[in-house]
Amino acid sequence: MKRQNVRTLALIVCTFTYLLVGAAVFDALESEEETAERRRLEAKSQELKSKYNLSAESYRELEWVVLKLKPHKAGVQWKFAGSFYFAITVITTIGYGHAAPSTDGGKVFCMVYALLGIPLTLVMFQSLGERINTFVKYLLHRIKKCLGMRRVEVSMANMVTIGFFSCISTLCIGAAAFSYYEHWSFFHAYYYCFITLTTIGFGDYVALQKDEALQNKPQYVAFSFVYILTGLTVIGAFLNLVVLRFMTMNAEDEKRDAEHRALLTRNGQASSIHTTDTASAVPVAAGGGGSSGGGFRNVYAEVLHFQSMCSCLWYKSREKLQYSIPMIIPRDLSTSDTCVEQSHSSPGRCPETPSNRCFCNARRSAISSVSTGLHSLAAFQGLMKRRSSV
Repeated sequence: MKRQNVRTLALIVCTFTYLLVGAAVFDALESEEETAERRRLEAKSQELKSKYNLSAESYRELEWVVLKLKPHKAGVQWKFAGSFYFAITVITTIGYGHAAPSTDGGKVFCMVYALLGIPLTLVMFQSLGERINTFVKYLLHRIKKCLGMRRVEVSMANMVTIGFFSCISTLCIGAAAFSYYEHWSFFHAYYYCFITLTTIGFGDYVALQKDEALQNKPQYVAFSFVYILTGLTVIGAFLNLVVLRFMTMNAEDEKRDAEHRALLTRNGQASSIHTTDTASAVPVAAGGGGSSGGGFRNVYAEVLHFQSMCSCLWYKSREKLQYSIPMIIPRDLSTSDTCVEQSHSSPGRCPETPSNRCFCNARRSAISSVSTGLHSLAAFQGLMKRRSSV
């Protein structure tokens, strides 16, 4: 099974397992409190009905009026400031639910506005987060260089650490400000900031909904708008650094596999053409030349499977090596093929020129003992010198 399919299946299983765990925890924490709260409210409603002699129909009408009045307790919602606040919650997908269009025209425009605004906003925050990460990486590199540190390269761990503490700092600053303006506890204000900046937007805590703040407190309104947009940018930069890297892994694996298949196909065709040309140019005299092409193909397969290189070449990682071997091996085997053909016809006439000589055969390499699997090399005397450096 392909690596991408395994990763996708693992993510599906982990997600559903995470959902089951979350459901069990929320059930244990919230179900009893919900039942108790419902009993208290029902008891309070019965008390009001008996105290003011309300019928069931009158009580339902009063309840409906109270629910309709709730959004208007904060003042006028659809002037420019309130409309701008609502537009922010739409295109950022926060969606508090504190206000909603009541006219059909407003509902139609909201759908069209969200359809165009949400992708635009996501791309904007992603691009802005990428630029912020680039600037922070450059700044951190300069700081390390000025401090005279031995390693001035900025690692992924450095960036993740900075992004994490930036998110925590942004949440703490917002919690302190909203706890002051809204008279919430610091914990509830922190909870509001987290729900807002992660675009969950439950709507149980909504800023700018007290004392007609949208009309009477312009400084607080401006701070709230700037904080929401800035906080979403910081969170977007952190997600761009961490989450999007994993989101593109499947695409990168598909591209890498496609390039690998194309490279192997091209080199396979080139190897078959070279084998045909060699077989037609060199006459088969002793009967061993007919299996020479197949033998070298076996050698190539073993060397490719072994994924080793001559010790005089620079060490490469497994990922780089799997792309570099198909380009290196045919060239070396073609040279060794010519050398072996010449050694069969006239021994000792194959000079060790720089084009076909291994630079480390003057002394045995430290990894010359690593020769497991290269059994086909023993059949070709011209390659014995090269085997000592594999």
